[in-house]
Amino acid sequence: MAVAAMLCVQLGLAASVGLFDRIGPEGAAWLRLAWAGVLLPVLVRPKRAEFTRTSLLACVALGVVTAGLTMLFMAAVARLPLGTASALEFLGPLGVAVARSRGGRMLAWPVLAAVGVVLLTEPWHGTVDLVGVTLALGAAACWAAYILLTQAVGDELTGLTGLAVSLPVAGLAATAVAGPAVLPSMTWELALVGLGLAILLPVVPFSLEMLALRRLTTSAFGTLMSLEPAI
Repeated sequence: MAVAAMLCVQLGLAASVGLFDRIGPEGAAWLRLAWAGVLLPVLVRPKRAEFTRTSLLACVALGVVTAGLTMLFMAAVARLPLGTASALEFLGPLGVAVARSRGGRMLAWPVLAAVGVVLLTEPWHGTVDLVGVTLALGAAACWAAYILLTQAVGDELTGLTGLAVSLPVAGLAATAVAGPAVLPSMTWELALVGLGLAILLPVVPFSLEMLALRRLTTSAFGTLMSLEPAI
């Protein structure tokens, strides 16, 4: 499920490139999150009785972090070579994997994954934009929080109930950031394209990640994420 989620993420990003010239990277991210925030509640139909105060707050936090991860990475890629941005963003799951490993041989796997990502992405190539680096590090922090919160929400709630709250929150947060600049450029054609992209990313991969984190430790999941730059 984790590998399938990574495939969907990269396909979704590749398919989103065509929107960059029309509404920009942040606009493409907003369009996907906005549609996802509409689709999940309709499909899952969460009930208030299913949530405790703690689980509801965790879902809201996950939504804010999801919006931050998506928007910050898109903004970083606009300023940095993709290899550099990917390597910096991977510090998030790597940090989770190292922090949650039990030392010894288990620590060797995330370290090996980190070496592989650096060799693959060659982040020393290209110019260094300090704002871009800051944005990529912000995305890394959001990715680390996303992994921890996704597992926490998945442990508290059944099925995809947590996503039915977190993705609308993510959509609202993204709308507050990018919506005012993008909405004047929207057309029915763009809206329909955004609907299709939202299913590919984030609806399907985020659902798979939540299910996967019920079966994997955060350390194992964070290490597996090293496959994403390769994909």
